[in-house]
Amino acid sequence: MDAPHHPTAGAATRHPAPALASAGEFLSFRLGAEEYGIDILHVQEIRSFEEPTRIANAPSFIKGVVNLRGVIVPVVDMRIKLGCEKVEYNGFTVTIVISVHDRVIGLVVDSVSDVIELAQDQIKPVPPISTSLDADFITGIANVGERMLILADIGALVGSAELGLVNAPAALQ
Repeated sequence: MDAPHHPTAGAATRHPAPALASAGEFLSFRLGAEEYGIDILHVQEIRSFEEPTRIANAPSFIKGVVNLRGVIVPVVDMRIKLGCEKVEYNGFTVTIVISVHDRVIGLVVDSVSDVIELAQDQIKPVPPISTSLDADFITGIANVGERMLILADIGALVGSAELGLVNAPAALQ
């Protein structure tokens, strides 16, 4: 049986836009010049950066693993994952330990700023930029004073097949 013809066949496929972020509290952190926010409910703790144990043949953005009170936690450098131009480890570099899809993961970021409470009217949808841009994890943009905060669905980001760290719940597959 022939597959139905799709009007955009041959063009880059565009995934449905993620749902707009809901009002609530977000942990803000920096990756290069950009400031991101993730739902505070996923954050377990913030730790100073410690060099993880490297795993052979892991992608460059997976820095390795650390032992966190008896739990082996994979560590992802978000700066490498998201293509930041400069990646350096200094006194401001931290690891945000998150829990998502029943897994604990460490995210290396340039620095953590603060916890910001956002009302629904402060959160705007992401404008369509390009079909080749992988922004499926961005759930909104918020203006906080002079700052622009990129809101990220951390479950979608670390649950991506490329990372392979977590399995999305069956209902999401």
